[in-house]
Amino acid sequence: MTNIPETGRTPRVQTRLIVIQILVLSLLGTLGGRLWYLQIREGQEYAKEASGNHVQQVVQPAVRGSILDARGVPVADNETRLVVSASRTELLKMADDGKAVLTKLAGVLGMKPKEVMDKVRLCDAKTPQPCWNGSPYQPIPVTDEATPRQALQIRERSEDFPGITAEPQAVRRYAAPGGANTAQVLGYLSPVTDEEITQAQDTSSPYLRSDQVGRSGLEREYDKELRGKAGVTRYEVDNLGRVIGEAEADAAQPGSNLVTSIDSRVQRVAEFELNEAMKTARKEFDDNTGENYKADSGAVVVMEAKTGRVVAMASNPSYDPNAWVGGISAKDYTRLTGKSSNYPLLNRAIQGQAAPGSIFKVVSTAAAVEAGYDFDGNYDCSSSYSVGGQVFKNFESQSYGPIGLGRALEVSCDTVFYGLAHNEWKKDGGINPKKGEPKDYFFKAAHQFGLGKETGIDLPNEVTGRVPDRQWKESYWKANKDGWCKTGNKDGSYVEKIAYENCLEGNKMRAGDEINYSIGQGDTLVTPIQMATIYSAISNGGTLYDPTVGKAIISADGKDVSAIKPQSHGKLPVSGQTLAKMDDALAGVATRGTAAWRFGGWPQDEIPMHAKTGTAEVYGKQTTSWFATYTKDYSIVMTISQGGTGSGASGPAVRNIYDALYGVSDDGEINKKNALLPTPQSSLPKIKTDGSITAPKIKGDPAKEQQASQKGKDALDDAEQAAATVQTPSTGNRDTRRRRRRKGSRRMLT
Repeated sequence: MTNIPETGRTPRVQTRLIVIQILVLSLLGTLGGRLWYLQIREGQEYAKEASGNHVQQVVQPAVRGSILDARGVPVADNETRLVVSASRTELLKMADDGKAVLTKLAGVLGMKPKEVMDKVRLCDAKTPQPCWNGSPYQPIPVTDEATPRQALQIRERSEDFPGITAEPQAVRRYAAPGGANTAQVLGYLSPVTDEEITQAQDTSSPYLRSDQVGRSGLEREYDKELRGKAGVTRYEVDNLGRVIGEAEADAAQPGSNLVTSIDSRVQRVAEFELNEAMKTARKEFDDNTGENYKADSGAVVVMEAKTGRVVAMASNPSYDPNAWVGGISAKDYTRLTGKSSNYPLLNRAIQGQAAPGSIFKVVSTAAAVEAGYDFDGNYDCSSSYSVGGQVFKNFESQSYGPIGLGRALEVSCDTVFYGLAHNEWKKDGGINPKKGEPKDYFFKAAHQFGLGKETGIDLPNEVTGRVPDRQWKESYWKANKDGWCKTGNKDGSYVEKIAYENCLEGNKMRAGDEINYSIGQGDTLVTPIQMATIYSAISNGGTLYDPTVGKAIISADGKDVSAIKPQSHGKLPVSGQTLAKMDDALAGVATRGTAAWRFGGWPQDEIPMHAKTGTAEVYGKQTTSWFATYTKDYSIVMTISQGGTGSGASGPAVRNIYDALYGVSDDGEINKKNALLPTPQSSLPKIKTDGSITAPKIKGDPAKEQQASQKGKDALDDAEQAAATVQTPSTGNRDTRRRRRRKGSRRMLT
């Protein structure tokens, strides 16, 4: 007999079969559960995503809103150009990554193949400009200056240019009406990046891959309002990409227009006068350094005294913002950002910091009165002031004997302020203050005047300046102590001696620190916009306004107008009586003080002029020129780095700007017909029923214009010739230039 079962299977085989059956059933159960989850539980969600795979989007970019000056003249708008673009997505599908196509395209456009290839490569930390810093999935502009013939060649031979398009598009244009560049105020655009798209996904203003984004100036500050909303049309397509229907369409919404307080005519004069002042300074010999002044940079601000609105803001060196349109070239990028560029992208009116020199004395005067000193008291204006063996000299060692604070402002007597600051330093306990809080009147006054912090202007990247009070000295000492102690030497060079002293007691307020500070020297730093705000406040009775460039936002159809109203951020810490005396003293600066020689013949009775000169010394550099002024309508502040004295370098330019504003001729007569802006522009430009905003038209005939005085002729400047409605596209950026005659320091403007 045999012990083999009838099935012919051993017990071991049967066990294996049972295990296999269990595994198979488990797998079938898992698969069934997964199918239930995908088709029933999450079926609708996956169906929705699957349908999305058969929807293609076509984006219609929104027309960016225009930026207008106070009269409605476009300073940044759009024009239609033929734009040739390349799709990286299509090019990378080719065996050679599209090199042959791009080489052929370069031949049609009259460009070098490398130039075209550089434009479509992606930017990264190692890739220099030109390159594409936008999304790699959107068409990359190769040129926005294609001719109709070139565009036709590309479109008619599309099989030779796969991935290449030639389409008319609205392209940003910085019009520079009448030659008013306004570059740093306007800013520029560049493509949106993937990171920005991700960050803005859940906001009220998400980006599309086709968007251009403001990178500086007004373009950045008001980007959301100017950008509008792109239109998106979604098409249903089959697996082969053929359109089988239109799923959805959202129309593009054009951006709003921004009306500014800038007057292009005044802007043109301000830019010209600043540039001329710098050119003139470079011809002047500096006795201290034994060479001509370098006058390497400068800025000027023209502000409405009663509102804080900016009428003109110029920074030098400058640049053409059109260089960024359509992608910037390597040459232009180096010229704007390289080490030898002197950084023209920097807006020195809000980002340039320098010691203010004597224009700071209005702060010290207010501090002295607050500390209990009589404005009309007698204070010794000697030729020098000695502290601990160190001699602090008056400017040019002049002596005026006992004088009041008003006269000290008029003649800019340093030693009066040295004495006041030194007395307060001693009252506060000297280098080792008494227990309790030192009074620190001079430092507290600066903070109350708004220094050491942003003014709040509606432009990005404003800097704060610096008030070197006790808190700052302590933090600065902690940050630099190790370096000072390492390099300091009490018997070494001047720099080594300073480092040695700072190592030992750099955190303490020394007598010399407060003395230098009282006349705007030492570690004090201010910006032109801060000083324009302060002098405007003195003019208007003490209100510190947030400076503003934007005046109103107007929707594309003209139906919604959002005015940007002036806002105050404080009051000057000065009584009405003291403010009136300071006002009288600053008028004396223009009539009998340090600025009188620049305002000879000025109609003081009709238009009272107030001024303060400043000449700041900077270690290792030539002196910085400052000139701060105001009337009942405007304040104007100009500064020139390494330019010389305040009245010497900046004075003539500021006088010429006032002449243009009020129509003052060389003999002091006022001709209102020749005045650019005798009173601030209060109203907004007129809006037509279709939403368009029309700029002023030319007044008078050319023959009469030619007979007008030079300042009046500039009033009827080329900004009006360039004027057009906001919606009218321009044919290009053509600056019409006109010669004008000037006497003395007034030169030809081209």
